[in-house]
Amino acid sequence: MGNFNRFGGGYGGGGNMQQLMKQAQEMQKKMQEAQEELADTEVTGSTAGGLVEVTLSGTKEMVSVVIKPEAVDVDDLEMLEDMIVAAYNEALAEVERLTQEKLGPMAGGLGGLI
Repeated sequence: MGNFNRFGGGYGGGGNMQQLMKQAQEMQKKMQEAQEELADTEVTGSTAGGLVEVTLSGTKEMVSVVIKPEAVDVDDLEMLEDMIVAAYNEALAEVERLTQEKLGPMAGGLGGLI
């Protein structure tokens, strides 16, 4: 079997390991930059022509809720509640889309940390 080494692969395997480490470090740096960019991003979801708006950060933290007075009907609070949920879900879907766009395949290994 000659100079084959199961750990280094033989014939210059050490150089390949250095190359892999360099690529992993570059990928980690790109992922960190993308995560920082996402953290600085805010996304707003709205319903009913803007009567209710929910803003989330790129890390899925709710930043604000805006409810215009005409959205409030004390006899039908259930509709207002539904509008808040819909606006939140719209914003969340956009954050998810941006996360996938920025992190792509890197997002899969984060175990829901983002």
